Amino acid sequence: MHFFKSCLACLILLLFSCQNENNPTQQKSWPDYGGGPSNSKYFVQNQITKENVSQLEVAWTYEIGDEKAYQNNPVIVDNVMYVYAKNNSLVALDLTTGKEIWIHASLNGIARRGFTYWENSDRSDQRIIFTLNNTMQAIDAQTGKSILSFGKNGIVDLRQGLGRDPNKILRTASLTPGKIYKDIIVIGSSPGEAYISPPGHIRAYNVITGEMLWIFHTIPQPGEEGYDTWPTEAYKYAGGVNCWSEITIDEKTGIAYIPLGSPTYDYYGADRIGSNLFGNCLIALDVNTGKKIWHYQTVHHDLWDYDLASAPQLITVKKDGKSIDAVAIACKQGFLFVFNRATGEPVWPIEERPVPASNMPGEQAWPTQPFSTLPAFNRQTVTEDDISDIFFTEKELADWKARIKSAKKGLFTPPDTTEVVAMPGAVGGANWGNTAANPEKGYVYVLSQDYPSIYKLERRPPPLPISYRARVEQQQAIQRGRISFAERCQSCHGKDLSGTPLAPSLLAIGNKLEPNFLRQTILYGVGRMPPIQHIEEDEILNILAFLKDKSTGDSAPKKIEELKIDGPVVAAGGAPGEDETVSLAVYDQAGDMYPSNVEVPSQRYYTGYGLGFPYLLNPPWSYITAYDLNTGKIMWRNPLGEDPHALKLKGAKNTGVPEGSQRNGMIVTSNGIVFSTVTNGKIYAYDADNGNILWTGETPLGIATLPSMYEYDGRVYLVVNATTPKVPGWNISEEEKQAISSKAPQKGAYIVFSLPKK
Repeated sequence: MHFFKSCLACLILLLFSCQNENNPTQQKSWPDYGGGPSNSKYFVQNQITKENVSQLEVAWTYEIGDEKAYQNNPVIVDNVMYVYAKNNSLVALDLTTGKEIWIHASLNGIARRGFTYWENSDRSDQRIIFTLNNTMQAIDAQTGKSILSFGKNGIVDLRQGLGRDPNKILRTASLTPGKIYKDIIVIGSSPGEAYISPPGHIRAYNVITGEMLWIFHTIPQPGEEGYDTWPTEAYKYAGGVNCWSEITIDEKTGIAYIPLGSPTYDYYGADRIGSNLFGNCLIALDVNTGKKIWHYQTVHHDLWDYDLASAPQLITVKKDGKSIDAVAIACKQGFLFVFNRATGEPVWPIEERPVPASNMPGEQAWPTQPFSTLPAFNRQTVTEDDISDIFFTEKELADWKARIKSAKKGLFTPPDTTEVVAMPGAVGGANWGNTAANPEKGYVYVLSQDYPSIYKLERRPPPLPISYRARVEQQQAIQRGRISFAERCQSCHGKDLSGTPLAPSLLAIGNKLEPNFLRQTILYGVGRMPPIQHIEEDEILNILAFLKDKSTGDSAPKKIEELKIDGPVVAAGGAPGEDETVSLAVYDQAGDMYPSNVEVPSQRYYTGYGLGFPYLLNPPWSYITAYDLNTGKIMWRNPLGEDPHALKLKGAKNTGVPEGSQRNGMIVTSNGIVFSTVTNGKIYAYDADNGNILWTGETPLGIATLPSMYEYDGRVYLVVNATTPKVPGWNISEEEKQAISSKAPQKGAYIVFSLPKK
């Protein structure tokens, strides 16, 4: 079954949507998270103009069919749009009718922010590559079915090859999809932020076979560059230094620009004394070989969780009479750094400046940090005069002013056992999805938010939330039960619980079993089943948890006819064996024990992320900032959205939206429009040259991901994923809460805008 245009028409279309940054070609589709390998979110079109953008209207919608909040960036190739919907299913939609072509159901644990698309030269092989829990998998884009020739029986186990016990790795896959160059996919990871987390090494795989082609050790091993920037043998226990966000690839040169995060533990680094390469580095790797070309470290020995989280932007800059192919990276700390794409030399100067020392036992904060000389796009300091009075009583306001006044503060002030206010905080500045560019003009656009963190180091780790602890304990019980079942029950009841000539299927009764009945059956036997007398109570309960999960749990393999999903379901669940890659590890900031043969501090310190105060500062709380990197100046800077509760209480306008930019993105068009989404369900069209708002669209639910754009049958369309509940505001009245809760829940949908048909 083939859902695409003829081969001749396909050849006329672009291969993917990706444009050469120095000579953009007409883009028709959106085949990748961020629009293509360059991640510029740049779309060449002349149909929607500054003059007619206000006429945009809803062309069609697709309701998701559940109440989940999806964060994926819709992918569009030819006449098909791929989205998440219907209880974590991957759905292919026909652009001409909006109808479902196929549904691959129940992909529970699929990468939250989306997937990527690949096709071979003659388009006979078209694939969607994605991560699911601890695996990478592929689905046939035409049929919707798993490709079992990819990896081992359809699965690449991402826990393998990291130099750690795979069974102790809770998670590895990044929530953001990898990037494809030719037949190679480059992927990052999201290993967690605890002590002894796994390392975030960068890996590349063949998209056809799933074979790992190379690995770049982000935490250097003996004999590798950067090994001396860590304690001896730190690679055995240090973790993080991972790319959990957005990779950019220059198709012309085959270079991947990869933003890396912090080493773990994020806020206390006495076990990782040194500058910690390649933590917080922008690294340029040859995609074909994995060899490093250059790197730049934006934070030395990070103690503030200042991961590089937004997509590097490939631009051409005209400076000092020269045309420079450059790459720009926006940071959580509010800086924009710009480098020569080939050499890594700064295009605009960067200064190493002294920063405060640490008072923590065993800690050695790095004495200097890099400061970009370009103007910052975020506030980087906070005083008691910055505290907002919009939502506070007079007493609360006075208490907060006193608290901030007494706290330590200032950019790069290390966390301490007394309160430290970090500005920006852990989710301040630029985050994933928050950058876009006009590559030809040398303009970069940044979404950001002013959101401080308040840190206080303590000897005890923060407790796991009860709800999360319960889920973790349940998953532990299920996985232990799987092992016990394999050892004691599988030979008779079958690996998939479907039964054998020796014993019946347990699939139909697993969810009906009670502890006492199962205990009696196991200990004393029944019928042809012999008793199992040497078994502990905990093991019986674990087997029960496993049986119930296989009967009713999300990870249970289900027959298509048993799924309560309307539409053309062609498959359910991931490739076989995916559940076996789930480890018994538990995420806990305390982490595991250090290896016995290394010297480490006797005491660890911990802090939470210090969040919970999005309205603490005077507005604006979020912005969109436009840089002209030919001149090194900000062209314009406008608040991103408006908070209706601040307007209602204090008449505050142009406030921006608290947490408004953290999970949003932009599209920049070649004819000078910037489309930006906001979490409160608004879409704004800005004049790319001066920041004037040209149009505001609204959706029933909020938007917490990137928009997409495509051209089909002569019309240009803008797509937003409006599936996130709108945040009702902070400190709202009980009456408002009751009014909100009494309303029927809005239905999430993918909403497609276009100009009216002529």
